[in-house]
Amino acid sequence: ILVFVQQQGKEEIEYFKLGDLWDCYDELSAYGFRSQVDLYNGETVMQYYAPYLSAIQIHTNKPAAISRNLNEVVESESSEFWSDSESEKFLSRSMNNDSSKTWDADSEDSVFDPDGTLLPRDRLGYLDFKYIEREPPHKRVPLTDKVNDLAEKYPGLMTLRSVDMSPASWMAVAW
Repeated sequence: ILVFVQQQGKEEIEYFKLGDLWDCYDELSAYGFRSQVDLYNGETVMQYYAPYLSAIQIHTNKPAAISRNLNEVVESESSEFWSDSESEKFLSRSMNNDSSKTWDADSEDSVFDPDGTLLPRDRLGYLDFKYIEREPPHKRVPLTDKVNDLAEKYPGLMTLRSVDMSPASWMAVAW
């Protein structure tokens, strides 16, 4: 990962772009991760595991730019994509209808973390992008292909800097 340095007064802050993170998965997405397996009969076989994007949520420290007009929800049997420039209006833990812990932060100033602790909204940041894959891993496209597809609608997947993201951001990768 290329690490950049940003001057903030006398302090230097290191950061990376999300595109550099995805670059780390390029070879693994194409060929898989090779793992040797020793069988009980003494034979050795090689298994390959490829990464697949299961879900991602990107929270930013500031509301999304109003000029970015990606107000859309795309739902299909295989995935859900969500991006919004006024994300605080639609913040939810899950887009999954059968989730027992959904909430709408339309009028909330604070939210709860999984432990039930009350957190101010500014600690979580603003939900800027959300993607949930519904297909089982064996039916998914490789991680870098999926990220490139999503980046066509949400360029921040390549250009967003780590210093602009909230620690509440996360991704899940299936192997």
